[in-house]
Amino acid sequence: MDAPHGIAIDYDALHALLDPGPAPGAGPPPDRTAARDLAVAALRAVAEGRWDLPAIRHPLGFLCLPVLRDGAKGVCVHLFDGADADGGDGADAGGDGLVGSGGGLVDGGGGGLVGSGGGDLAAAPPGRVPLVHAHSWSLISLVLHGRVTNRSVRVVDDPAAPTHRVYEVRSRADGTDDVRPTARLVHAEPGGSERSVSGDVYVVRPGEFHATVVSGGRPAATLALGESLPGRSDMSLGPLSGEAHRSVREICDRGETVVAVRAALRRIDGPDD
Repeated sequence: MDAPHGIAIDYDALHALLDPGPAPGAGPPPDRTAARDLAVAALRAVAEGRWDLPAIRHPLGFLCLPVLRDGAKGVCVHLFDGADADGGDGADAGGDGLVGSGGGLVDGGGGGLVGSGGGDLAAAPPGRVPLVHAHSWSLISLVLHGRVTNRSVRVVDDPAAPTHRVYEVRSRADGTDDVRPTARLVHAEPGGSERSVSGDVYVVRPGEFHATVVSGGRPAATLALGESLPGRSDMSLGPLSGEAHRSVREICDRGETVVAVRAALRRIDGPDD
């Protein structure tokens, strides 16, 4: 029997469990087992048919299970299939083409997903190249399985010699995303990168441009918490001459959702290399 309201989730309690904690050496890290167990309980409820919660195919290339919506606060489980893999264990090396002059995640020559040579922001196959973006909300994520690399991008306003234009992304409750060019012209270049494995927590601050990739074609899953902040907009980097466009997030059917969720549960319960 379906349980349309799912399982009980206390956002504030969950947030406290995932707090990155004090500086290194100041004490033991928090025990995140309870947070992991809650994510597993939600996935099992979906897999066993006790919760009719369809997955949503996110424009950034993963499946999203929105397990809680409480005003400005939300909790999701994100399932990455590995299609946007970094190609190996060198994701943390410098000069990896995150923002480059040819073929990188943000491409100054117009060859990547977002380039300065014009064209549609969605020109690349969905889920193959992660879009460099900035949230309007704070994000804290627990890696449930796999390896996830968060790559930051340094963005500086530069109307004289820009590499990219900033686009505003407006997401509606019906799953529609409106992407519109702004007047903001910037220069973007690779920043640092942080790799997280099962049990790790990573944080992305509002307005921080970044892209998330998984390692070596291996699937991954995260428990993601977000809290919207007033007066902010979601943003992405795009071509200088790009146009506004609209996309609609695909809602997966029950069969596809259950297959993805059961696969994630097997990996969470199994060895994580």
